[in-house]
Amino acid sequence: MDDDSPAPPTPDGPEETPVQRALRLKTAALEARAKPPRGGRFQREQAARITTGKSRPWMSR
Repeated sequence: MDDDSPAPPTPDGPEETPVQRALRLKTAALEARAKPPRGGRFQREQAARITTGKSRPWMSR
């Protein structure tokens, strides 16, 4: 075995394909985007706006 031999292939292939690279970059960009707050005043206000039974009009008598 030579020292200048290429590295052994990874389990999912010898090298990242352009499609795999694009998908990885896309997911990284999506993860880096600012996310809306989880819970808090906004969600409580939205929940309070919806009156009981409005989400299921077929359940009314």
